Amino acid sequence: RTLKEYWIQEFWTMFRLHSSLSDSMEQFQDLIRDQGQERLCPLLQTKWINDRHWSQKPSQRIKANSSKKRKVSLLFDHLEPIELAEHLTYLEFKSFCRISFADYQNYIRSCCMKDNPMMERSITLCNGISQWVQLMVLSRPTAQLRAEVFTKFIHVAQSLHLMHNFNTLMAVVGGLCHSSISRLKETSLHVSHEVTKVLNEMTDLLSSCRNYDNYRQAYSRCAGFKIPILGVHLKDLISVNEAMSDYVEDNKVNVQKLQALYNHINELIQLQQITPQLDANKDLVHLLTLSLDLYYTDDEIYELSYTREPKNSKAPPATPSRPPVVVEWASGVAPKPDPKTISKHVQRMVDSVFKNYDHDENGYISQGDFEKIAASFPFSFCVMDKEKEGLISREEITAYFMRASVICSKLGLGFVHNFQETTYMKPTFCDNCSGFLWGVIKQGYRCRDCGMNCHRLCKDQVAFECKKNAKLSSTSEGPLTPGSTPGTTGGPEGEEGHTHIHTRMGPPAPASPPEPSRLQPVQPSLLAPVPSSLLAPVSPSLTPCPSPVPQRKQRAYAKWENRTSTVLKSREPDEDIKPNYDALETENQKLQKNNETLRKKLRETQREVEILQTLLKRHALHSVVEDSSSSS
Repeated sequence: RTLKEYWIQEFWTMFRLHSSLSDSMEQFQDLIRDQGQERLCPLLQTKWINDRHWSQKPSQRIKANSSKKRKVSLLFDHLEPIELAEHLTYLEFKSFCRISFADYQNYIRSCCMKDNPMMERSITLCNGISQWVQLMVLSRPTAQLRAEVFTKFIHVAQSLHLMHNFNTLMAVVGGLCHSSISRLKETSLHVSHEVTKVLNEMTDLLSSCRNYDNYRQAYSRCAGFKIPILGVHLKDLISVNEAMSDYVEDNKVNVQKLQALYNHINELIQLQQITPQLDANKDLVHLLTLSLDLYYTDDEIYELSYTREPKNSKAPPATPSRPPVVVEWASGVAPKPDPKTISKHVQRMVDSVFKNYDHDENGYISQGDFEKIAASFPFSFCVMDKEKEGLISREEITAYFMRASVICSKLGLGFVHNFQETTYMKPTFCDNCSGFLWGVIKQGYRCRDCGMNCHRLCKDQVAFECKKNAKLSSTSEGPLTPGSTPGTTGGPEGEEGHTHIHTRMGPPAPASPPEPSRLQPVQPSLLAPVPSSLLAPVSPSLTPCPSPVPQRKQRAYAKWENRTSTVLKSREPDEDIKPNYDALETENQKLQKNNETLRKKLRETQREVEILQTLLKRHALHSVVEDSSSSS
């Protein structure tokens, strides 16, 4: 073959990184055609380079003869260790193949993961598997169940070792040897000695002693497909780069250094060409992908570990194991996915679930099937609302996993609320479950940024992203915030007063920044005769709203404001212009009808908001909020 053909086939990454090379090659082909040598053009084609990676091909589904077999394949408790190991290897090899020759070069030059997204993705997968192993063990309530999950992952590690997938093996064993798991003395009592022996063997294999000598020997003996511990080999690249100088005498390029670096990188690149004999199930791949989108801190995992087995456990100390030293490059790096990525993973997983479990194709799965599927994830934090008895809809299960992914992924800005315990001076409903906030003081929590209200148990389950409202401190939106108590302003419409919520029920505190002028007449009544001004309108204001509603009722609170302000106003000389009892009764009936209409609209809007939230269509979500606020 020609020199150019060899260049394209052996150094194809250069053409992917520099589009100008492909453009120049196309110009060269045009020149060949003009010379009448068109038969040589196929040798210079570069379009096939974009389709080179095996990792970019779609995963192959397992062909099952019965729906029962396909159904079992999505349940963690029913998955065989070899199946789990194969699908983890599929994800690992897919990520490994995306690292190009240039990515290794950039890492050598910078010695960090900055501007190296493919390598960061590989790190994220490694950390995600390690945390997933820990959380799956800690998610079981009893020591016996935790020991069963622990034993299952030991068998998964054995399968990974047989498949020569050392990188995922490091992640699994590292998770099992993590101190949050090794401290579980009661759990270790239910683990057999054979399993403990296998763990110690894996620990010796992955030990960092003598520069990972045991691993290097096992790796060199493997022929064919294998996935190396990437961190170890990256460490070798850095060592070669630092140990050898770039230039030798007379400012000549150190060719030996370049050859040594090339040999190390080329060995890793060549491993990408050896395709494993895997038959991955696409649906199970989607489920695992969503399961690994977790970002917990060590403190949070430790807290869960101490919750399962407190320090004062009476179990005898377990036999200490030697945990492997996790490669430094994989620690502390956790690039978080954006909301679009989370939504994509959730939608793919939900589609796979309904394809396997919605046999009637009516858009519902059973409660029992959902509980089995949820057990495959290390989170389960809320009870599903069922539109039909015993059935769960596609929208509900999508909202469930979106809510779980948002919380577990620590998405931060745009999602996490800034809740603070609040005392409400007016009837208030929870924006998450639509239940009434009961109690005399500190009935619930209110977000300081967007004004959302919820129960104490609901504040960690809110699926709606936090929409910071810049108008809270500049405009009077009293009807939208159901009377959380401010520090001293005391008015039911106080907006920013929730920063002093703990001083409201006692004597009046020093004056805080004044509210808008129209709220000033409300303040005197709340400084002394608090019970009379608050209890008087309770009966007429609650009767139109006997059932909880998903959003705050604006017109009802507007009526409350008018009644309160009427009591506080001084007697006007023109008494004859005030409405009589019949007129007030007619107005009250109109308000009841309006409240019923608003209640129906708000329920429909609440449902629409949940669906839009799951799809993360922010522009549509903003329009819904603006419409609901403008109705007041």
